[in-house]
Amino acid sequence: MISLLKSNKTKVLLSGLLLSLVILSCKNNNDKASDDSNKENNKNPNIVFILVDDMGLHDLSVTGSDFYETPNIDRIAHEGTIFTQGYSASRVCSPARASIMTGKFTARHGVTNWIGEATGKDWRRLGRNSKLLPADYVHQLPEKDTSLAEAMRDAGYKTFFAGKWHLGDEGSYPEDHGFEINKGGWDVGTPIGGYFSPWENPKLPNREKAENLSLRLARETSDFMTANKDEPFFAFLSFYAVHGPIQTTEKKWGKYRNKAEKLGIKESGYEMERVLPIRTVQDNPIYAGLVEQMDDAVGLVLDKLQELGIADNTIVVFTSDNGGVASGDSFSTSNLPLRGGKGYQWEGGIREPFFIKVPWMKDAPKKIEEPVTGTDFYPTLLDFANTDLLPNQHKDGKSLKPLLEGKKIADRNLYWHYPHYGNQGGEPSSIIRKKDWKLIHYYEDDRDELYNLNIDPGEQNDVASENPEITSKMRKELEEFLNEVAAKKPEKDPMHDPELAEKLYEKKVNNLLPNLEAERKKVLSKDFSPNKNWWDSKVTED
Repeated sequence: MISLLKSNKTKVLLSGLLLSLVILSCKNNNDKASDDSNKENNKNPNIVFILVDDMGLHDLSVTGSDFYETPNIDRIAHEGTIFTQGYSASRVCSPARASIMTGKFTARHGVTNWIGEATGKDWRRLGRNSKLLPADYVHQLPEKDTSLAEAMRDAGYKTFFAGKWHLGDEGSYPEDHGFEINKGGWDVGTPIGGYFSPWENPKLPNREKAENLSLRLARETSDFMTANKDEPFFAFLSFYAVHGPIQTTEKKWGKYRNKAEKLGIKESGYEMERVLPIRTVQDNPIYAGLVEQMDDAVGLVLDKLQELGIADNTIVVFTSDNGGVASGDSFSTSNLPLRGGKGYQWEGGIREPFFIKVPWMKDAPKKIEEPVTGTDFYPTLLDFANTDLLPNQHKDGKSLKPLLEGKKIADRNLYWHYPHYGNQGGEPSSIIRKKDWKLIHYYEDDRDELYNLNIDPGEQNDVASENPEITSKMRKELEEFLNEVAAKKPEKDPMHDPELAEKLYEKKVNNLLPNLEAERKKVLSKDFSPNKNWWDSKVTED
């Protein structure tokens, strides 16, 4: 009897095991079929990469702004994945763009500052009277690197670039680094002539008076997609917006001027940061109009994808090259609750909108908390293009495809190196992020700041002195990385005059700060007008 029971039990167990194997086999086959289907249907998906200039993390309605309106960009976020801790590779433009194109941290590729800025003794000519002479840097996208565009071209993609390049002068333009078509990319990083035609750009001829620059770049992108809808393409739309000089139409200014009044205009909109005044409110109607103009252009491209019937096979990436301009330049926006902005070493300078939409990945997470950075786009897009990765090229980038599939990637340190002074008030420093910890090393006085971003994302409490072991270990890892890549560092300036530096600072407090407040109120006044034809946005007879 016992033997019979054992025999029956064994049969039941074997039957259950066999059934489990069958179910597992069917599941694996179904998963494989699904994967194979994706690979077959999306063997060479189109890619549209949208890069905005100087857009802060909170400059979008989808990321928390109650002032700016960005319904088209919001579509990308809602239909794709939001990386809530997405970073630029630098606090200023050229280095961040070089990292996207190379998959390397700035200290490794050597483009550590915006191309054209003074270094060494030449820095003194600007009258800054700084403690340090900024380090030299590489002045163009290195030829030895295989750019992202070259990798995509070699994988069989048609490649297209529109907008701001700022990665070298003639001989180092987009067409010299893998882009078969270039509309508007040259050595200058500012929209010379403004955002309304006529502008000055040898790569983008004027066609009609008052044409909006952002919309023109979107139209050029749409024309390219239309001409290449039947073959895989890589379109890189790099807006000059929302870089200064900030400009908009009278109609959009009026819309946001009234909105600011409805929300309640604060008496004060600035406070002093360490070096310069910094904007603390989002209420500039000119900037808001510029943001909306750029969003309109994004909508034009998204609508064209739908019209062409290729939206379901097109990956869309949206990000920015650095934080919003809260100090210096046009003092355009506020990045609060993040500290700082463009040019700064704090989160406001390097945290970005970071969205990826892969339309056939219906189960991709809506939000991912993993810290990621601009170097990761290179391997991620190669991965989705089903072509071989180039690990010797994108050394500091990791494919984010596993994260989009609901998996994990290995922990790693992120590094930033900026041995320069930012025009916006940032200080020469290098940064390491390790899990929740962020250490900033300053070159003026060899000090370190340490922040736990999990509990202090606004970086208000430097806890370096309370955590000496963590500070020491992270500082060592930072130095090891910088030594490994032979990073250049600034030098002391023996001609620095502390008394003059104090006078210059007092001038910013006593003159610049009140002038900025007065200008803010002027722009928000009902009778504001920058000039007769609103920066050429009105078509005139002359």
